[in-house]
Amino acid sequence: MKILVAVDGSAYTKRMLAYLAAHDEWLGASHHYTVLHAVNPIPPRAAAVIDRSLLKSYYADEGEKVLKTVRTFFAKQHLEAEFLNKVGLAADVIAATAAKTKFDLLILGSHGHGLVGNLVMGSVATKVLAHCKVPVLLVR
Repeated sequence: MKILVAVDGSAYTKRMLAYLAAHDEWLGASHHYTVLHAVNPIPPRAAAVIDRSLLKSYYADEGEKVLKTVRTFFAKQHLEAEFLNKVGLAADVIAATAAKTKFDLLILGSHGHGLVGNLVMGSVATKVLAHCKVPVLLVR
């Protein structure tokens, strides 16, 4: 099974990884894992005046801050994974990656704001569910 694991480095990502570790039916060498992190883009006007190599380095550094701990988790579980760091709005990047690469399952942590919170702040999980045709496992 091809599994996309979306991470943001929050406590909810850690909770999702703990859930995966506790439920070994989700973890196993028979699955192919891709871990995805989306870095929010710098606003276009600001990005236009920043050196391209500096901007690229910034995005790589921001992604590595999150992916470093997830790499450690997968290493401790003795699992191989591909790690992707993409630039863009998280919900859009996750849904597009899941669709383009034809994953069998998407796993992500959810903040669980509830209906009122989603109306006020929006929710990456809600947007992913609305735009993604891949089955999604939300871990709260």
